[in-house]
Amino acid sequence: MSDGKWIIGRQPILDRHERLVAYELLFRSPNGSDAHAGDSSFATASVVLGVLSGFGVRQILGGRQGYINVDGEFLFSDAIELLPTDRIVLEILETVEPTEMVVERCRLLKAAGFHLALDDHRFAPSFVPLYSFVDTIKIDLTLSPPEDLAAAVQRFRAYPARLLAEKVESREQFRQCLDLGFDFFQGYYFARPSVLERRRPGDSTAILLKVLRLLVQGAETDQIDQALRQAPGLTYKLLVLLNSVTFGLREPIATVRHAIIMLGQQQMRRWVQLALLAPDDSGLDNPLLDAAAVRATFMEHLAGRLPRDSRSDTTPEQAFMVGILSFLDAIYDTPMEEIVRGLNLSDEVGAALTKGEGILGELLAFAGRMEHFELDQAFAELDRLGITPQDALEAQWRAFGWRSASL
Repeated sequence: MSDGKWIIGRQPILDRHERLVAYELLFRSPNGSDAHAGDSSFATASVVLGVLSGFGVRQILGGRQGYINVDGEFLFSDAIELLPTDRIVLEILETVEPTEMVVERCRLLKAAGFHLALDDHRFAPSFVPLYSFVDTIKIDLTLSPPEDLAAAVQRFRAYPARLLAEKVESREQFRQCLDLGFDFFQGYYFARPSVLERRRPGDSTAILLKVLRLLVQGAETDQIDQALRQAPGLTYKLLVLLNSVTFGLREPIATVRHAIIMLGQQQMRRWVQLALLAPDDSGLDNPLLDAAAVRATFMEHLAGRLPRDSRSDTTPEQAFMVGILSFLDAIYDTPMEEIVRGLNLSDEVGAALTKGEGILGELLAFAGRMEHFELDQAFAELDRLGITPQDALEAQWRAFGWRSASL
């Protein structure tokens, strides 16, 4: 695995209900010598195996499937058979020609339990032998004119494979592909706040913001409990979120009071922030909630690695809050300045959210670059932050595992 330091990028893959079902995994070394930004190819199966075993498949995928790109050399590597068949989808690159040897190799991998996908694919008669048993066919929207999509979908419907629309960049594209019958959808669009219809903050939101303000101020448990009782639906949503993750408790959390006592106000504050992002019925399968939790956890652990003269004891907790709240203005179509005023946040948190200023603002910008796999720019900023590449990689590992860490 080279020197053992590899960065993993994740792109969410959603089903027709916009629920998070899988990720495409991108691999790159910090110095960029083994792959290029935006290119998810990598050298060998042993690299992938080493990265996944080093990070932990469950830590990276959270129980979901992971699509990894496979070139011709990778396809015939013995190491590929050591990958977990129940978690990994082998995404065969468009550069792989469907020779008899390739088709036979794919049959053997399929028989071994692997799921197979064809990447950036257009119909071709030479691929007909593969169409009969591959699980997923990915169609890149940037390579397929809109007027050709319906015919492409109709042609592939003669085969059992599910269709995945790749590089969906707008809600209009998503709806078009949904109407055409695509089964899965992928693109940075789904990791942005616009994955949800923008909604004006209503009474429920106001109550959650009030509860968050009480938690920030260290209010008594009775005050927090009473505030949430004004909106029973919110209480239910919060408890669904809390019980969606294993906390290592002997019994499920049944009431808000129980949650505050068992978790403490700091943990409750974090879950209330997540509840602000989640639609009432999405639980942890909402891609925006997942993206926010990863960003917040990443920033928290980065903040803990800042030089002592750049942070205080509260900086990691503030960094977490900045990560979560950075999504709210787009979701609720409300100026960030208004959100900051309503929460009575610290000057440092407010400046990071409204102006991108201070060390928290720099961490927020760095996290954004990492999310978009803009690694050259991101790692160029590390020296200024006083954070080592290894610290950044460890923070990323912890962020991807936010579910098991219970925030």
